[in-house]
Amino acid sequence: MRIECVAFTSNGVQLGLRLISFLQQEGNLCRLSAPLKYVKKDVDPLDSLAEWTASAFEKADALIFIGACGIAVRSIAPYLKSKFHDPAVVAIDDCNRFAVPLVSGHIGGANSLAEKIAFAVGAQAVVTTATDRNGVFAVDTWAAKQDFCVMRPEAAKAVSAAILNGDPVGFYCDFPLEGELPAGVVKKSKGAVGIRIALSYEANFEQTCWLLPRILTLGIGCKRGTSRETIEKAVRYSVQGKSLYMESVRNVASIDKKGDEIGIFEYCKANRLFSRFFTAEQLLQVKGAFTSSAFVQNTVGVGNVCERAAVLASGGTLLVRKTAFSGVTVAVAAAPLVVRF
Repeated sequence: MRIECVAFTSNGVQLGLRLISFLQQEGNLCRLSAPLKYVKKDVDPLDSLAEWTASAFEKADALIFIGACGIAVRSIAPYLKSKFHDPAVVAIDDCNRFAVPLVSGHIGGANSLAEKIAFAVGAQAVVTTATDRNGVFAVDTWAAKQDFCVMRPEAAKAVSAAILNGDPVGFYCDFPLEGELPAGVVKKSKGAVGIRIALSYEANFEQTCWLLPRILTLGIGCKRGTSRETIEKAVRYSVQGKSLYMESVRNVASIDKKGDEIGIFEYCKANRLFSRFFTAEQLLQVKGAFTSSAFVQNTVGVGNVCERAAVLASGGTLLVRKTAFSGVTVAVAAAPLVVRF
């Protein structure tokens, strides 16, 4: 996670430095900001809280306010959209007594972040969401941990309400399943409220909570200097009519000769996708039947880039074979998935 932290007092800065050290050890990217008079090593100057909040809300996965909840609430209020889009926001008092998740407790991870903060500094996490307090299955929290997109937010609320009320929730899954279903969730494909895990949507239930796994890889080949906009159009063209959704894409893959392509880099950045690049030798080792081009073979040393790169990066199977559009070739592969509880 990219985490932005802000403190307003000397005590808060000391606490913030402890926090970012702990969170960085867990692999997070963290930065602490504070008013100029409290700036020291590893602390950035805070010129404007409003500007800091606007930037952090757009770019970060989580915001930590070391100070009053009221400061945090008033700061983030203009930028709130929904719990399915907002970053996690946690407030902790500068005496490190309470860590309070304010928004995006489940999907954004604010609840778990508050618990981590509490563990790190000896505070108490104050978690108020009903499913957590009642100790029952929270579909949006579970989906976030599985890296599944919640495509029908209103149905996710219906699932939580049903479980809290003791009503049965149906469960349909297109993938192999391991483990016991949570209490209140039963295997069936029809009913009032239910969960569907699949790459495409069908209304299995009157209120279907559709969870979309992020298991797709886009294999991309392109001419030198291809723009991000052209790549976006090529990707849309390649998946149209295939019942595939961009929310299920996790990676972009290509040959190492494209590792410096600005268009690919900007496309990945704009869509928050990981990128992977392979040598021609690595691509040649991929097993399978692939579309081959003599021109591509002579140019980069392997007859097909997009299909081989998609399969190699995903470790799975092709769903969409090489599709050409305006100098860009695109293929789509899906990683194998086992749904575990």
